[in-house]
Amino acid sequence: MSISDYLLNGALVALVILQIRGRRITVRNLALPLVIVAVAAMTYLHGVPTAGNDLMLALAGAAAGLLLGGGCGLATAVYRRADGAPVAKAGAVAAVLWVAGVGARMAFALYATHGGGRSIGRFSIAHHITSAQAWVACLILMALVEVVSRSAILAAKYSALVRLRPAAAAPAPVPAELS
Repeated sequence: MSISDYLLNGALVALVILQIRGRRITVRNLALPLVIVAVAAMTYLHGVPTAGNDLMLALAGAAAGLLLGGGCGLATAVYRRADGAPVAKAGAVAAVLWVAGVGARMAFALYATHGGGRSIGRFSIAHHITSAQAWVACLILMALVEVVSRSAILAAKYSALVRLRPAAAAPAPVPAELS
């Protein structure tokens, strides 16, 4: 793994860790993880191979991302602070799911580049996975779907919060006859 890979994964973990204390929801905070994972996808994903069981592997990665990201989004509370600002607060379950997803991808990459390549090759042959690009697609789709599903759930929770209770407006002036 390169330094940029470590930084990318560290940034994704930091985004959720920061929400453990509660973090104001902004368009920027919702979009930043999407931008990070989109850059990773454009950098590493050069197509999804469909030979053998390559597509099934990629879909399994996407399904794992949906479970982890969806669970993380559902385990993150969205509410208004006393000052009316919308806040997302990740619970322990959300943090564990998020770190598990990022950690699993990092562990696989480390294993693949530090002695596990032959084992992965044997597994690939036994399960009709025809290319290394299938593994890349699996891991990138897992990250992409994890981030998109989490962000979509948080955006939906935020939207529901705004619909149910819009932010407090400036107090109305007191009519002259009541003052």
